[in-house]
Amino acid sequence: MAGGGSIRVIMLLGLCLVSRTASLQAEQEWNVAHATFYGDMQGTETMMGACGYGNLLEQGYGLETTALSTALFNGGLTCGACYEIRCYDSAQWCLNETVVVTATNFCPPNYRKPEGNWCNPPRRHFDLSQPMFRRIAVYRAGIVPVIYKRVPCRKYGGLKIEIMGNPNWILVLVYNVGGAGHVINVKIKGSSTAWIQMSRNWGQNWQTAAQVVGQSLSFQVTTSDGKMVQSDDVAPGDWKFGGVYEGIQFPS
Repeated sequence: MAGGGSIRVIMLLGLCLVSRTASLQAEQEWNVAHATFYGDMQGTETMMGACGYGNLLEQGYGLETTALSTALFNGGLTCGACYEIRCYDSAQWCLNETVVVTATNFCPPNYRKPEGNWCNPPRRHFDLSQPMFRRIAVYRAGIVPVIYKRVPCRKYGGLKIEIMGNPNWILVLVYNVGGAGHVINVKIKGSSTAWIQMSRNWGQNWQTAAQVVGQSLSFQVTTSDGKMVQSDDVAPGDWKFGGVYEGIQFPS
């Protein structure tokens, strides 16, 4: 019986691995959606947003950004993912160029206009920064059909960890993440503690009530492809709230 149980466990693990691999492969294939734009050419209206990021220019995202419809945003779990997007099937409006953008915001649905809002579920839609839209399509089009796929994120420098909150509640924003880009798990470790599981607060903000003030801090960050990087003693013992600290980057 023990041998049979072991075989069943191995088969289940194999099925899970196959399922996950198939899912990742599906994400990397071209899919159909539509795209619009928001903001101006300077990107002043694309700052902040539902993923919790701040000044996207300072944080390494630049203007290569997009807001996602409900079907793609996944309640904020997709924040940080990168997409390659190309206009297609419109000789009148399409330009012969592709863009790679990072998901940094949410395009909210409008259920009072079920037929007139492209961000309503179940539609897959990208609301691009205006500079990105104008690279793939003629500005006057307003909305164009596109094809898209998930691609690795290529970021400069290490991943960044911004520590906020107060002595009784630590809130950490993880950004400028390369590789899969989309963080699914964060753990924190003080110099006097074991590894502590953090929970997602919103977007890419992660929280814990652990008492770690005065300790140097290490972090384990895991992305949606299952890869994890461990950054030891990223924040020194005298770290400050509002401080930004640089960890190990994921390979692209």
